[in-house]
Amino acid sequence: MRHELQPAEEEKAFLVALQLPHEDDRELEEYLDELAHLAETAGARVVGRLVQKMRRPDPATLLGRGKVKDELVSACRELGVDLVISEKDLTPAQVRNLEEELGVRVIDRTQLILDIFARRARTREGKLQVELAQLEYLYPRLTGRGVELSRLGGGIGTRGPGETKLETDRRRIRKRITDLRRELEEVRRHRHILRAGRRDVPLFLVALVGYTNAGKSTLMNALTGAGVPVEDKLFATLDPTTRRLVLPNKEEVLLTDTVGFIRRLPHHLVAAFRATLEEVTEADLLLHVVDAANPAYPAQVAAVEEVLASLGAAAKPTILVYNKMDKAGGSFCPLPGRDPWVAVSALTGEGIGSLLEAIMKVLEERRVRREFLVPYHRGDVLSLLYERGEVLSRRDTPEGVLVEVELGAVWASRAAARLQGGR
Repeated sequence: MRHELQPAEEEKAFLVALQLPHEDDRELEEYLDELAHLAETAGARVVGRLVQKMRRPDPATLLGRGKVKDELVSACRELGVDLVISEKDLTPAQVRNLEEELGVRVIDRTQLILDIFARRARTREGKLQVELAQLEYLYPRLTGRGVELSRLGGGIGTRGPGETKLETDRRRIRKRITDLRRELEEVRRHRHILRAGRRDVPLFLVALVGYTNAGKSTLMNALTGAGVPVEDKLFATLDPTTRRLVLPNKEEVLLTDTVGFIRRLPHHLVAAFRATLEEVTEADLLLHVVDAANPAYPAQVAAVEEVLASLGAAAKPTILVYNKMDKAGGSFCPLPGRDPWVAVSALTGEGIGSLLEAIMKVLEERRVRREFLVPYHRGDVLSLLYERGEVLSRRDTPEGVLVEVELGAVWASRAAARLQGGR
């Protein structure tokens, strides 16, 4: 199985978009800029774009047929276009009709994102997730395409699970999807085992989340020296990385870097990557990293929060981390009513100390009230409770010291683990 096949030459891509009545010019321009960045990430060079305003999509060609014949065909010929990318998802009929009219390959935004994920996947889990998302996207598009799908495996929008799988009939593809889901369920069970082991060592789990290219990996490296690859490209990090982070008060936490989100993230990807995204749902604290230098960052924050809500993680304690302050300049203004927040530059190190202090404060605020029966020979646990918490009552019993204490949830778990493990 090959997931990454590099085209012989840089492909020339042309972007097309349909503007519906409820979409304003600025919003659509942001979407097209992002689509251009996605295309460049996939290895294409964007040579032009075309927008048409319509009340509803044309069921045959998305854009108006006159627009396609009069403008899009001419633009593709004059610019030597290899690939047309639609900002909106296309039906199989629309793809077929546009390709026949234009004489070039046509893909949509979802297929482009799937292509980038196929390029970025490195681990076995990541490759399984990408293949599942691709097959679930392609399966309903098999009808009427036949052997044309054998073209997959060449260039942008075509990095797929491989020719032989996509030339099989629907029954075999359904079986492959079932097998992939079963394998990913095994991955999910393995992750649950790892998390159970992690709970035995009561470390606070912090997850980096945010819009793609917000600088999560750079921040991960700045905090832990993890050496996560950093590129100025969308979805540069696909497989999650977890490292220990030692806070200034000597407290240790686990920090996980997760895959970046995007507006209108294809549901195929959310479903396929649910095992990976469970790291977010298991976290005690989310660091929502925001590209403060991007004028569209409020919309990006909203997009990330929408995905978090779909994962059931909207209520998680969260610190907004406004990153790239070295580029934001004086124009930056934090979102109102979103506390706590910290302004940093992961590249220069500015504000990292304030971020660590904010994490420590959240740890401290997550206090619980617990009762412990501490054997007399376990002075170490008693010292921990006095040092890290507020002892509300103490009573000596034949079995040991019975104390009621208020302290951080992590320290309560650590004290319980020490008593249970006899350490």
